[in-house]
Amino acid sequence: MTPHFTLAELTVTDHRSLDNTPDAAALANLQRLAAFLELVKDRLGGRAVMVTSAYRSKAVNDACGSRDTSQHRLGCAADIRVPGMTPNDVVRAVMASGLAYDQIIREFDAWMHISIPNLPTLPPRKMALIIDKSGTRPFS
Repeated sequence: MTPHFTLAELTVTDHRSLDNTPDAAALANLQRLAAFLELVKDRLGGRAVMVTSAYRSKAVNDACGSRDTSQHRLGCAADIRVPGMTPNDVVRAVMASGLAYDQIIREFDAWMHISIPNLPTLPPRKMALIIDKSGTRPFS
């Protein structure tokens, strides 16, 4: 899809017995997401951006226990880790980058959920949040 992000990487799942093939709309969103992740990688000084989950078919999303409204279902979100950076450092860098992110969420102080708007015509919400055992709250 892009120099550093492949379709295989953006559709990988631990639920290998479940079909995780994106439809045409999700595939187009994954192309936008991959291009966005290249920008994130660039803003982080070229560091590796490891995708642990991106596109999820309904079956995979259900198996993960996620909501049907998840941006992962549309191919608009990725859960990432950046070796050598703390989750807080990644969130702060993305917030300061000027990139058109929709959401950046520090989840359980272990990974970041990052997304683009669900449609290319929508403005980015630039939401920065924390999700952990205490609940959901604004990133500060």
